[in-house]
Amino acid sequence: MILTLGSFAQGPATLVEVGPGLVVAMVVLTAAAAAVAVAGRVGVGREVVVAVLRAVVQLAAVSLVIAAIVGSLAATVAFVALMAVVASGTAARRMRTGRNGWWAALPVLAGTTPVVLGLVLAGMLPTTGLALIPVAGILVGGAMTATALAGRRALDELAQRHGELEAGLAIGLPTREAALLVCRPAAGQALVPALDQTRTVGLVTLPGAFVGMLLGGASPAAAGAVQLFVLVALLAVETVAVVLVVELVARGTVRPVR
Repeated sequence: MILTLGSFAQGPATLVEVGPGLVVAMVVLTAAAAAVAVAGRVGVGREVVVAVLRAVVQLAAVSLVIAAIVGSLAATVAFVALMAVVASGTAARRMRTGRNGWWAALPVLAGTTPVVLGLVLAGMLPTTGLALIPVAGILVGGAMTATALAGRRALDELAQRHGELEAGLAIGLPTREAALLVCRPAAGQALVPALDQTRTVGLVTLPGAFVGMLLGGASPAAAGAVQLFVLVALLAVETVAVVLVVELVARGTVRPVR
């Protein structure tokens, strides 16, 4: 079976009815989320609105771009590269790094690139825009989130538990080893969302790839097989990202802005 999400999305079925009601619902939900964030004083009320507005603009633009480039392999590869650049920049900002933030590209790409290339070389993933873009996007997005969460936690731990780091150095531990003892356990928590999603799939969550393929006419067995692969690939990619970003932090390669 060739792995492709796009080939199954041919039917007219949709999860929600697209129309004015959907627009009203999104406006109401956005306003409610922002209001709750403001009332709860969690400091992200404005960010909620900005995130939704950006999503609207970006999805509209990306839809037009994808429709125009899916027939060109070169354009598809360039678009995937752009996704990786944006993901790396986002992860670097979340980690609050300075000029060394470009190192965030390493954990983002280290897990994603071998998986995508392996699928293509094995003949499981067609070299078309409708297949490459969604699969690469899912994996790059997961690596971005894992890199940002693990890097942020690692840097925060080193800043807050500086005394423990100094104690490790005082007993003769190399800087890297002392830093890993302090930051590695907390940074590993970045894998909890991926682990929980994999553990509870089908019981608590029905991921988009699975539902989309069913709506597009795929058999439950085919939809389940592809979704299982996506979850396993995501877990592998995010594990690589977490391990690498923790290593970069422990070595002092990735440092916070001072």
